[in-house]
Amino acid sequence: MELAFIPSPSRGVLYLGPIPLRGYAFCIIIGVFVAVWLGNKRWIARGGRAGTVADIAVWAVPFGLVGGRLYHVITDYELYFSEGRDWVDAFKIWEGGLGIWGAIALGALGAWIGCRRRGIPMPAYADAVAPGIAFAQAIGRWGNWFNQELYGKPTDLPWALEITSSSDGRVPGTYHPTFLYESLWCIGVAFLVIWADRRFRLGHGRAFALYVAAYCTGRAWIEYMRVDDAHHILGLRLNVWTAILVFLLAVTYLVVSSKKRPGREDVVEPGAVTSGDDADDGEKSEDTGTSEAGTSVDAGKDAGNKDEAEAQADAKDEAGSGKKT
Repeated sequence: MELAFIPSPSRGVLYLGPIPLRGYAFCIIIGVFVAVWLGNKRWIARGGRAGTVADIAVWAVPFGLVGGRLYHVITDYELYFSEGRDWVDAFKIWEGGLGIWGAIALGALGAWIGCRRRGIPMPAYADAVAPGIAFAQAIGRWGNWFNQELYGKPTDLPWALEITSSSDGRVPGTYHPTFLYESLWCIGVAFLVIWADRRFRLGHGRAFALYVAAYCTGRAWIEYMRVDDAHHILGLRLNVWTAILVFLLAVTYLVVSSKKRPGREDVVEPGAVTSGDDADDGEKSEDTGTSEAGTSVDAGKDAGNKDEAEAQADAKDEAGSGKKT
């Protein structure tokens, strides 16, 4: 008998009258807000304007949701298009099923469109939002807890996840909480990127590449623990192979980018940083004013000294005239 475990919620949706509040969707929304909030702070710190991250997120988030859903539906098509299944369920995103690989891919396309419209370098924007995306993933993974999905192998560890649902082939019992493992891993990735960005002043997309590489490292071993149905290639789950491939691409980008474009961008958003000319002009004006004031004072002193000297000379002349008389 297990002495401790993580209980699953009895249901993944609450109702406020006729309005359903689904735990999965709620976690995704909170994650998006956190990503935009942190990305905005980092963007401003890099010299960008406040609100730019949110403006571009208007493009990136819808593209990301569509991409994430497409990846899930394509790689798990039998859940929606096999015999006895209803293909309409493929559109029910609130019931769970987002592939991070598709979300990042199409989300990047949406961000590129937004950046292009604003005249902003895409790599700089990606660096600013990278830790926020990792935090958003950490929050979003708790949506799987609400849906009682994506758990690992059976275990009797104190932090085991209790599954109570028996729908869709689930077997009630206690399992490794892989959603929790990935959530904690994403938090660690976010802090790693923040630290490395401050320590090494990563630029030109390298902070984002570090996030991708670090996330893939954790996703590979966490994915290996999962027991839900998945396609396999050479004995490994499809997502494991995807993580390996994306990891290699991210590391390659890190190495090549650091050699070709070292350092960080000087300007991330044209017009956002006020040039130093105005400040210099102001300093020059102050200096000129000081100099002019000093000149005026000196001129006044010279004039006063001259008048005094003339007065003394006149007094001597008068004194001399008196003696002659």
